Amino acid sequence: MKKKALVVLVWLCIWQLLAMIVHNDILLVGPAETVRALAVLLPENEFRISLMASFIRIVGGFLTGSVLGMLSAFLAYRKPLFGAFLSPLVTMLKTVPVVSFVILVMIWAGSERLSFLISMMVVFPILYLNTLHGFQSADRKLLEMAQVYHMPAWDRFHYIFFPSVYPFLLSGFRLALGMSWKSGVAAEVIGQPLHSIGNGLYRAKIYLATSEVLAWTIVIVILSWGFEKCFLRLFGFLDPSAGCGKKEAADDN
Repeated sequence: MKKKALVVLVWLCIWQLLAMIVHNDILLVGPAETVRALAVLLPENEFRISLMASFIRIVGGFLTGSVLGMLSAFLAYRKPLFGAFLSPLVTMLKTVPVVSFVILVMIWAGSERLSFLISMMVVFPILYLNTLHGFQSADRKLLEMAQVYHMPAWDRFHYIFFPSVYPFLLSGFRLALGMSWKSGVAAEVIGQPLHSIGNGLYRAKIYLATSEVLAWTIVIVILSWGFEKCFLRLFGFLDPSAGCGKKEAADDN
């Protein structure tokens, strides 16, 4: 903990030093000016509404994209024809620049649902591919044994598939969590929906208020980091290896 605090302090000092060297509030401001700008924004009702609205849309897009990706991967594993059908769509979502989707979604659905849809579209291929690879890496010998002994479908999923899929899901979530916030806020900056973080960032940029831009950025980092920590902590309770460790400890006692 002390090491992390020291690292943060060093970076704050580097930030302040750079601001002093640049000596131009439009190009770069220091930590103190950024904190003061944040203190001015926090009491504003519009600021809190924007945070809540963006949080709901981006997190909603992340959760929806995750569920759709995992369900689609399960169907693709069970029905290879379905996987072949989805393959061009997944490839397109992986390779086409996000800005292209932002423009298309603005034309099709307007700006209000933009960050939700963009976050969902960015998260979907990540969770789809990771989940599918997890299913495909399941132990074939265990699956054959389960089939011979007519193991129920739920037990087969719980004891064979889920332990294989879990590490892939964890890796996918870690990547998708950050990507959903980056793409969602970027979409809001382009689409300019009212009551959004992206709209606040854009207005600060118009007025060349660098301290406000950095204040909004800090809030984005805090929201993203906090949600990621909470989500991964909750997902960690499903860790099959942790469950086995607890069971073994109970047996030893």
